[in-house]
Amino acid sequence: MAPAERFAYAVARLRAMSGRLLEDALIQRILDSDDLDSALKILAETAYSSWLVELKGGADFDRVIEAELLHIYNEVQKFVPDPRLVQLCRIPYDFHNVKVLLKSAILVREGGERRFDLLTSLGVIPTDDLIMAMESEDYRLLPFGLHRLLPVCLAHWEQTKDILQVENILDTGLFSVLSETAAATGFDSAVRWVKGRIDAENIRNLLRMKRMDMEASNVASFLHGGGWISREKLLSMLPEPVESWPRILSFADVSGAFAHVQDLADLGALLVEMEKVLDEYVSGILAKAKYEAFAPENVIAFLWMKELEAKNLRIAMVSVANNTDRNLARGLLRHGR
Repeated sequence: MAPAERFAYAVARLRAMSGRLLEDALIQRILDSDDLDSALKILAETAYSSWLVELKGGADFDRVIEAELLHIYNEVQKFVPDPRLVQLCRIPYDFHNVKVLLKSAILVREGGERRFDLLTSLGVIPTDDLIMAMESEDYRLLPFGLHRLLPVCLAHWEQTKDILQVENILDTGLFSVLSETAAATGFDSAVRWVKGRIDAENIRNLLRMKRMDMEASNVASFLHGGGWISREKLLSMLPEPVESWPRILSFADVSGAFAHVQDLADLGALLVEMEKVLDEYVSGILAKAKYEAFAPENVIAFLWMKELEAKNLRIAMVSVANNTDRNLARGLLRHGR
């Protein structure tokens, strides 16, 4: 474990880099744009201007957002004493890429074409290495337990043709790896943050399953271990009205997220709102870090703010590009600072 004192320089660098974070007011200006070209001109006033020169078309703005996020990850990786703190944010992209490649492999088996366009460069594993492993069906060198998970996923697909369960197997593996990685850093803050992410994901899944009126026996497999809230407690909430969930979860910090939701009765609207408030809850876990000069959690907090910025920017740009309700888009914006 790197002693916390070694993070003084890293924290100073992160505070210097905070100038790359977009202000809420700028996101609002983008949302007020008449069209996509106007929105891109506003974005050109920011650190994203470096990547706009590579933009092939206005609709390709997602590549610009990814380029900025990748730049931040690579820069932070250079000076952080424990790179595992950066990996905690990047590993989910590896599992996303694996899902993309698995679905592509399934499509090919059924006579379709390969789809590599949804792959992202934000993960730890180079995409070329993942593609090579999938194409050759040689998973032995893949990290994060993927060498074991991929054969299980493929076998499960052959037996059931249930892609949701295949994805769920990978999600379970992801949260297991995140928990192990956080524990290996030796920093309690990293462990707490991962536990919070697991609780947030479990509540999202529970709401989705309740909306689908799924039986408890099927819901259990979609709830991941490692959070503060046990699977048993979560399952006990399933038959209860959502209005009572905050009371049932009063022992857990995540219960406070429900206080930011106006209507708990409309499950459709609630799911959309909870995506936002649960992201903000995850931000709040590390909120005190910004007041501590040596706190390792500043690394995760900064990267998570950049992640939320990317989400906000996508929401704003998509809203402008499709000319959708701007007020609805404003309601989806995350506030993590």
